[in-house]
Amino acid sequence: MTARSARTTAVPPWALAVAAMMSVQLGSALSVGVISTVGPAGTARLRLSFGALIFLALARPPLRSVRRSDVPVLLGLGVTTGVQTIAFLAAIDRIPLGTSVAVEFLGPLTVVAVRSRSVRALIWPALALLGVVLLTEPWHGHLNVAGLAFAALAASGWAFYILLTQRIGDRFTGLGGLSLTVPIAAATAALLGVPQAAGHLTVGVVAAAAGLAMLLPVLPYALELVALRRLTPTAFGTLMALEPAIAVILGVLVLHQKPSPIQLVGIGLVVLAGTAAQRGGLRHPPEVHSELDLIG
Repeated sequence: MTARSARTTAVPPWALAVAAMMSVQLGSALSVGVISTVGPAGTARLRLSFGALIFLALARPPLRSVRRSDVPVLLGLGVTTGVQTIAFLAAIDRIPLGTSVAVEFLGPLTVVAVRSRSVRALIWPALALLGVVLLTEPWHGHLNVAGLAFAALAASGWAFYILLTQRIGDRFTGLGGLSLTVPIAAATAALLGVPQAAGHLTVGVVAAAAGLAMLLPVLPYALELVALRRLTPTAFGTLMALEPAIAVILGVLVLHQKPSPIQLVGIGLVVLAGTAAQRGGLRHPPEVHSELDLIG
């Protein structure tokens, strides 16, 4: 084992997942201005396009290593990523960020429920769900059906994203898989994004989207790919319960929103559930390689 590989092993996978979530939510909060100009699909298309260019610059697509059985998985992950990105941005354009993330969390929660092999294992997802309810306070305000529908679509996409990303991470080393799937995601988003953004693009919008691409998709996708090589889908999915809490915290710091006392209780519950559920969720990847050796 090289010193570089040893340093990678010393980094707990839950820390990589949390860093990815921080990047996702910061990128989401900062995307609000771009969404108002070019729309959710236009924003998704720009961010994914710049992300694809970055991944292609970092890693050559391993086309010669692609097997026939890999093609449906690669296409599935790419299309899922594109649809999920559009749906989530459409949701935060209509309902609060914390609410969108809380609903989207139902995707990973479904992964946990479906793959769980014991009733006891459902305690932590149930606790996380209670925390999500307290965070969103559904008994207040009016329901935005379209916003909730887009968030639910993003939830479905997130569930498939977790499962498909793990398969791609096991098949391709480094960023090879992402250099194949993110361009597909960008092409998917372009189907709606190009007409939606037509006539609204400016130098400032393009520059902002290029910067946001580093926060989402580049950094989190890379970190999640590494984390999913060392965590089971159940552990990773439940760990994502932290994301609504992170969204609320960034809402305070970036959007100047103030959570209520009951929302703070919800944050505590999802943090407890996420931390407890990921214990014992380590997995051994089928091939030993250095995750930090991302390029190549």
